[in-house]
Order: sequence, then structure tokens, then C-alpha cells
Amino acid sequence: MPKHGKKYLEAAAKVDREKLYSPQEAIKLLKEIAPAKFDETVELHLRLGIDPRHSDQQIRSTVLLPYGLGKTVRVLVFAEGEAAKIAQEAGADYVADDELIAKIANEGWTEFDVALAVPEMMKKIGRLGKVLGRKGLMPNPKAGTLVQPEDLPRVIEEARAGRIEYRNDKTGNVHIPIGKVSFSEEQLLGNLAAVMDSVRRNRPAAAKGTYIRRAVLSSTMGPGIRLDPNAALSIAVSV
Repeated sequence: MPKHGKKYLEAAAKVDREKLYSPQEAIKLLKEIAPAKFDETVELHLRLGIDPRHSDQQIRSTVLLPYGLGKTVRVLVFAEGEAAKIAQEAGADYVADDELIAKIANEGWTEFDVALAVPEMMKKIGRLGKVLGRKGLMPNPKAGTLVQPEDLPRVIEEARAGRIEYRNDKTGNVHIPIGKVSFSEEQLLGNLAAVMDSVRRNRPAAAKGTYIRRAVLSSTMGPGIRLDPNAALSIAVSV
């Protein structure tokens, strides 16, 4: 068992481990007990009723958080010619030419948060899968990061505003950041509602039984607070 510090233990003592908290109660409590001195990230952890061994039960999608993530998002776009010009004018931090592609391939450079690509570039960047894939940065149509040139301004703007990608891991769990501890309760609740709505809409048709089996909210350094899954799903509809 990992050893926890005094502040963590004090925070954990305020959480009823047997209780299923409403989203409003969980967010209020999380903000009160977050133990770190820095502005911690608030994360949602979901255990889903899916079998990740089957491709038709895997989940991978994006969601636009209405209140963003509270951080600067660096956007890289793989594009050439006219598409590169569009990306530059739309405010991309990096437009990847052959030199930058080589730097990623040979040096493992990934000083960016979101990677977009126009379809014509996939033949050039296929070899970057080992570097980008393990960091979840490889452009992919399911994730909405393979983009037609005319859509680049909109997608770049959404990425900066708080458009995030999420996917299940090999155990069927999903981990999604929903903001910072410094956010207001209303902002965290709004982002949580958007995430829950997206996860609900992306339920695989092949998934059987209870879809969201466990939901936990936590801050970076804080203890987990169990959410009532039904209450969390209901705010996705009401907020």
C-alpha cells in the first residue's frame, strides 16, 4: 500500500467511503479538501460495463468542455501548402513540415498538447505512430483530429477552448480531466455534465448490462469521492 502524507490523510478522513455523493455534493467536498498548494486538476474516473478486448466495445471520442480546462493548449497541425497556410492563419502553434516530422520521429519531440492532420499528410506521419500513439497524440478520425483543411480554424479554436479526447484503457476504465480546483462549482458541474453526456451518447451498442458501474471524482493529489452514477448521468440531461 502506498504511504500518504498528512494532508492527504486529513482530506481522506472527510470522505465517506460508503456514500454515493451527488455531483453537487462531490464537487463542493472536493474543492474543500483538495490538499495541494498548487491548482490541482479535477479528474473523473469511470469504470464502464464494456469488454475492451472487443473492438466493438471500445470507446474513443472527444468532448468540448464548456468552461475549458484552465490551461494553455498547444496545437500542432500536420499540413502542407494551402492547408498549412490555413493552419497558420487560424493560430496553430506549430505547423509540421518535413523537418519537424523528422524531429518527432528521431528525437521523440512532443512539446504540444493536441495534434491535428489533414488527410493528405497521413502517408507522411504513419511512421510517427510509435511516438505519438503512446501519448494519445496520433491524429485519428474517431478522435476528430483528422481534419479537412476548411475545418481547421474551427477545430483549432475548439482545441484551445477545451476540446479533449478520451478513450478507455485496457481494463475498461476512462480517465477524463474536467477542470481545475480553482474553477467554480458551477463550472466544474457544467464540464462534468458535458463529459457524462458524451460518454452516454457513445455507449457501444454491443455493451451489455450496467454501462457506468463506478464513477469517482478526485483532484490530482486528493482522495477519490464516489459519485452516484445515476445522478451523474441525470445532470448530463438537465444541465
